[in-house]
This record gives sequence, structure tokens and C-alpha cells, in this order.
Amino acid sequence: MDKIKIGIIGLGTIGTGVAKTLLENTALLEERLGFSLELAAIADIDIEKDRGVSIPKELLTTDANTILNNPEIDIVVELIGGIEPARTFILGALKSGKHVVTANKALLASKGKELFDAAQTYGKDLYYEASVGGGVPIIKALRESLVANNFKFIYGILNGTCNFILTEMSEKGSSFGDTLKKAQEFGYAEADPTMDVEGVDSAHKLAIITSLAYGVPPDMSGIYIEGISKLDNLDVGYALELGYKVKLLAHTIDRGDQVEARVHPTLVPLNYLLAKVDGVFNAFYVRGDIVDSTLFYGRGAGMMPTASAVVSDIADIGRNVLAGIAGRIPHLGYRKDVSKPKRYMAIDDIVTNYYLRIQVQDKPRVLAKISGILGDRDISIVSVIQKGVLMNGHVSIVLLTHEAKESNIRNAMKEIEALDEVGGKPVVIRVEDKNLKKNP
Repeated sequence: MDKIKIGIIGLGTIGTGVAKTLLENTALLEERLGFSLELAAIADIDIEKDRGVSIPKELLTTDANTILNNPEIDIVVELIGGIEPARTFILGALKSGKHVVTANKALLASKGKELFDAAQTYGKDLYYEASVGGGVPIIKALRESLVANNFKFIYGILNGTCNFILTEMSEKGSSFGDTLKKAQEFGYAEADPTMDVEGVDSAHKLAIITSLAYGVPPDMSGIYIEGISKLDNLDVGYALELGYKVKLLAHTIDRGDQVEARVHPTLVPLNYLLAKVDGVFNAFYVRGDIVDSTLFYGRGAGMMPTASAVVSDIADIGRNVLAGIAGRIPHLGYRKDVSKPKRYMAIDDIVTNYYLRIQVQDKPRVLAKISGILGDRDISIVSVIQKGVLMNGHVSIVLLTHEAKESNIRNAMKEIEALDEVGGKPVVIRVEDKNLKKNP
């Protein structure tokens, strides 16, 4: 039986899951593939730690170069994360004639063009299914299964940590801080959760998804990012009263010669499927012009779901190796890295609906002043509720708007905040509700 030899760099959580899968599911993989995936070497700075998997000691090394320089290894799997030395290892593997599988979303979002160009130069495959969505096969779907579609938009819940926190806040009325501590106790959040809760992890994934959908190179600078750390459970509760759940939603939307790419808290109607995605799960809602609407749902992180995606890439590349081909599928879904003259839309130019909460003194004509300022900025109101609970001598006015331009909302909020009757900074959360849109 033919053999494809694999070297893994990085034996952390995901690397351990990949090694476990290759060692324990050998027979199943051989039956399905018709060839053997042989784990030839694993490099890590710590090869003494017990990871709960029986790995032959002769496979372990602390020197990644022994994998890069081994002519018998066909595929290098990079699972150390971060930018360096991961970038150097991947470039070295490609240069030495090896195909590469990675789960490194941060690296691809920032250095993807360089790495994909190198893979093309050296005639090798660079696969990355596990970089987005864990065990959810969204990259294969966008790049292959839905190849006939112009994508109107893709909305995603891309971070399990944030989704768990928002689910707890919604269901139990907990504060962000208390829920974050709970997520850390359960192992859903890191000791330093900044990348997750500030939306950066979701933005890394969105950069890759946007490239696949619209043929633009990964570009973090083009993505608007707003996390959930400043979200008040008061607004989560008011959203439920209005018929919405708050989700950290990633958006990529076709706007002709531009593309919207943004990550931020979003009010989603309770009857939407995305509103029902709770806990640590991820989901991708994809609208194509041919297929119409599809939803991809599953575990977006974790040892074994992510290992499943990595081994899927190994299997696909193994098939290519035995067929004597590479580059059969363009790395970013298009034959050229940049196939359209699209540019990223500035956040000030987007048009959407808004939830506004403003703390005001409970006195006459305040709402008239606020309505006047909004009207002057071409912002019309769908509904308004005055909450009777006094906070620091103020009451909350909660408004939903018709579609408005972001820059107009920002300017209006500055003017409203300056009113003597207003206490504190108004809360602004964007709303994704087709029933409020002119052209859903």
C-alpha cells in the first residue's frame, strides 16, 4: 500500500489531537483513502510531557529542522500558532519541496498572501481548513462545493468563547465579568482572553472567509473590529424584550466594487437560526445567488473537532501527491489571489439598523430633542421605549432605527451626548434584521 509520510510541528492541544487521530484511526483512514498516512515525526519544545496519547518515542524531536530537512516527509503540519517561527517553518517546508497543512488563522490573516504566493512558486499545496470553524468544513464548502455562486453575504458566529459568554448573559442575566470568569473556569477562555473578547480572533477568521468569498487578499486593516468586553447585561436584557439576541457577529457582504467586512456585537432576531446557536458552537450563514441560503454549524474549536479538519486536509493533499498534482484548487478559491478590483468599505460608509440606549433626565421634551437630532442626520425611528427604572437620576430610552449611515449615527450620538439632559455615553449596537431593511 502506498504511504504518505507526515511530520507535525507543534504538539499542543491540536497537535496531540492530530497525532491521536492518525495513530488510532489508521485502519479507517486506509480503508477510505486506499493509502496509508504514516506519522513519521513530531517536533515540539517539550517532548516529555504526558499528553494522554501513546506516541512512539522515536517519533519525537525538539528540532523542527529534522522534519523540514527529511526528504521522505511529504506533508508538514504546522500547529504551533502565532506568526514566528510558524511563518519561517512554513516557508522552509515549501522551499524544501513539502506540502503544508496549517490551522494558523492569525498567520494566514496577516501573512497569507506571502505564504500562498510561495506555495504557488514552489508548486506545493498549502491547506488550512482548520484555521476557520474548527470541525465545520466551511473552507472546503466555499472553495469547492459552492464554486458556482456569487456570495451575497456571509454572516458568522466565529468565536466559541464569546458565544458562550453572550449565551450566559442572555439566559441568566449575568454580567460580562462574571461570565468571563465562568468561561475561564470551564476552560473556554484563556487566562488572557483579549484576542477572543475583543473580536480579534473572529476578525482573523473573517479575513480568510472574505478572501475566499470575494477574491481579495487577507487584510486585517480592512476589517472593522469591536468586541464584547464593554457590553452591558442591561442591553442584553432589553434586546430580549425587543425580540433579539446579542451575538458577536462577523459580516462579509458584497457591495459591488466594495466588500463590507466587520465584526461587532449585533442584535439578531430570535426566530433566526443564528440566534439559536448557543454555547461554544460556531455557525456560518451563507447566501449564494444559485444555492440561496445554507447554514454550517458545529464545534468551532477543541482538540478533536479541529484535528478532524487537519486530517481532512492531510488526506486531500495525500490524494494529490499520489496523483502527481498540486495546485488543483486555488488556495484562496480564485485562480489569481486578487481577481476583482474590490476594496474594503470603510465602517463610516456602511448602512444598517441600530439599537440605541440613551440615559436621560426624566423631564418633558427630552425625547423631542433627541428625535430632532436624529432627524437632522436622516435617521428615522422604528420604535422607542422608555424604561421606568431610574439610574443615577436618569431613565433609559431605547430606540430602534430604520437603516442609517454609520457616520450619521456617530455624529448624532456625539451631539446627543453633549445635551445637558443626557447622562453618559449612548450605547450603540448594530441590528441585523431583514424586516427592518429596505432591500432585505
